[in-house]
Amino acid sequence: MNATRLSREALLARAQQPSADALRLHPFYRGKLQTALKCPIRGFDDFAIWYTPGVAAPCRAIQADPAAVYAHTNKGNAIAIVTDGTRVLGLGDIGPEAGLPVMEGKALLFKYLGGVDAIPLCLATKDPDEIVRTVEVLTPAFGGVNLEDIAQPKCFRVLDALRGRLPIPVWHDDQQGTATALLAGLLNALALVGKDLGRARLAMVGMGAANVASYRLLTASGADPRGIVACDSRGALHKGRHDIEARREEFADKWRVCTESNADGLTGGIAEALRGADACIAFSTSGPDVVRPEWIRAMARDAIVFACANPVPEIWPWDAREAGARIVATGRSDFPNQLNNSLVFPGLFRGALDVRARTITDGMAGAVARELAAFARTRGIREDDILPRMDEWDVHVRVAVAAARAAQAEGVARLAVAPAELEAQAAATMRAARETTHLLMREGLIAAPPA
Repeated sequence: MNATRLSREALLARAQQPSADALRLHPFYRGKLQTALKCPIRGFDDFAIWYTPGVAAPCRAIQADPAAVYAHTNKGNAIAIVTDGTRVLGLGDIGPEAGLPVMEGKALLFKYLGGVDAIPLCLATKDPDEIVRTVEVLTPAFGGVNLEDIAQPKCFRVLDALRGRLPIPVWHDDQQGTATALLAGLLNALALVGKDLGRARLAMVGMGAANVASYRLLTASGADPRGIVACDSRGALHKGRHDIEARREEFADKWRVCTESNADGLTGGIAEALRGADACIAFSTSGPDVVRPEWIRAMARDAIVFACANPVPEIWPWDAREAGARIVATGRSDFPNQLNNSLVFPGLFRGALDVRARTITDGMAGAVARELAAFARTRGIREDDILPRMDEWDVHVRVAVAAARAAQAEGVARLAVAPAELEAQAAATMRAARETTHLLMREGLIAAPPA
């Protein structure tokens, strides 16, 4: 057995280790979340302040002025994570109960990185109208909504309906968060190889929620749609895709891609789309054989490969590099260049909540992407390090400020807060969340994991 084979087996073993650890540790802790108090309990007399009879006073204050709910309750720092479990990671339609570990993990990241209190709501319905109505009637308790792991095309309908009806930010992280991280990574990857977004030829593999939103944000940020060739499970998108045209009301976003992109009318599949492409942007089905090494070899010089399916990328990074890709990114934290939504949503929601934004716009997402890219360039980027890491704590603060300032500039913020105050407030809230967790660990109130 040669050294290459040995190294690949070691890499595969390392890639499988997080799953083994997760199966061991999830039942040990029985999940990842609990509630904790934020007010002092100096003695039982304090119950008269925090509950009856004292609590009637803030209730009356809110009744008289509904906006006072933000002053008297945690609404301004609470969001709902909503799913129906129909498109969980790379696992597909596994149901709301099986999706709950992912939603708890999302809430963990919201709190630890952004100081945002997030509550998983896994709904026992697949009906988009019922999802919309359920979220609508729950929102008095929340300052924002994060939609998660909802299958397409339903996810587009749910997002559009809720954004149109609710006076609080609604965000679909599989769409908007993924697109934001993708744009940030692509800007820096192109800078490293000396190419320009406006002239780059892009091949998009998979046209689910992630790549539909990525297409929209990329073209809004300067990418030429005529130089983009997108592929779904039936092949390249072009004006002759009558199967999509026949359902264009249901698949309006995909039909728009058919009509705007692929100026040469390229047909075929992934192999044809990748031939001569500067970058492969894959958010498709779990791999590793969705994208093949020989197709990478046919790409342009200094090719960029973003293989972002979870839990297994469309092609293993080492195979993509061996085939000639200069920069490779995935969605996984255990490989270099993670295109990580966790760099986006905690800070973005922090900023949106801190200025009490009515919505989260594509302009806010674009501002966050540019801030992420700029943060990484300031401290230096390499081919295996194109984006900030999650443990670069200042980046989450910078994201929050960028989102808040963009919300103010676009007129969707209810509060006017100076940049210095935004930065100080976000930094303090995020630091308190991390330090609370570390304090509980030091005191043994969060048990050390078993050996």
